[in-house]
Amino acid sequence: MSGCSAIIVAAGRGSRFGGDVPKQYTRLAGQAILRQTVLRFLHHDGVDNVRVVIHRDDQDAYTQAIGDLPVLDPVTGGETRQESVRLGLESLTGINPKTVLIHDAARPFAGHALIKRVTDALETHPGAIPAVAVNDTLKRGHQSMIAETVARENLWRAQTPQGFRFQDILTAHQNLRHETLTDDASLMEKMGLAVALVEGEENNFKITTADDLTRAENMMNSGDIRTGYGFDVHRFEDGDHVMLCGVPIPHHQGLAGHSDADVGLHALTDALLGAAGEGDIGIHFPPSDERWRGAPSDIFLAKARDLVTAKSGIIINADITLICEQPKVSPHRITMCKRIAQILQIDPSRVNIKGTTTEGLGFTGRGEGIAAQAVITICLKA
Repeated sequence: MSGCSAIIVAAGRGSRFGGDVPKQYTRLAGQAILRQTVLRFLHHDGVDNVRVVIHRDDQDAYTQAIGDLPVLDPVTGGETRQESVRLGLESLTGINPKTVLIHDAARPFAGHALIKRVTDALETHPGAIPAVAVNDTLKRGHQSMIAETVARENLWRAQTPQGFRFQDILTAHQNLRHETLTDDASLMEKMGLAVALVEGEENNFKITTADDLTRAENMMNSGDIRTGYGFDVHRFEDGDHVMLCGVPIPHHQGLAGHSDADVGLHALTDALLGAAGEGDIGIHFPPSDERWRGAPSDIFLAKARDLVTAKSGIIINADITLICEQPKVSPHRITMCKRIAQILQIDPSRVNIKGTTTEGLGFTGRGEGIAAQAVITICLKA
């Protein structure tokens, strides 16, 4: 455990964004922006836990956006961002992490490497923030006229996540709670504590306007598009149910295998690993390893998902075909789609499952087992 917690600040109203819902709950590539942001930290090996600070009126929207993601219970924020952060920090006193990352909910593109640069800097500094050097000429205006040109040397655009030693930033927020400062690093500066600058990313922008959302959608639809294919077979054995796509289905036989023999999830895992260029399921979970005897196959699929996320990739869609005479697939299709979407942490509309037979031909036609094919499309960011 690294001793690092992340606070995602999601209590704002987003007045500049417009729309019927706060921007953090607006959908981006089929998921709420907040969910996209939280996933960046949940899948980072340098972060132990994540807590979201929400508006008192947003509990239902939060629950719908986050679903069953393994995050800490949310806390209610205050009237200002600064107050919301303080309340979030105070909620972590029972955990007492060594360090904490504070991130805007409307920045869904914080890369894995960027987060690591911040956490690495905290090993030698009380605080660290990602920032991008100012390249444009800066003008100070007055009444729509240029008042002066501002030297841009040594000027930086601050981003989040901003990272700090937990006790330092908690003390700063509590001591300066009646002052209004523009970001968390400003409080540390006010307390006389050094804050390091690390390299930020242009893509780590904050979605503030409708134009920003369009830019974000374009980013989600760009990158290295890859398709993976998976195939798996398991024979029947004695049993009273089969596991198919993460769902136990009553049947007069079971499926034989080292794990739970979920032929659908095995094919999908191989497809996802193939698209990510990460080998196959046997490399990561060899059947010779007793740890995986009887193991639920959602572990395998979640590992493949995390490998994609570590490459700043997104899963666009998954399509699975189950080939068998029995059991019938159609009565369970919706449940299976929801279960796979849950494991992959994508919207169920991006998952499709269908069943077919071989018209009595071959081993599946003779009722000797089940086969599965899977195709998945992902987008890896440059």
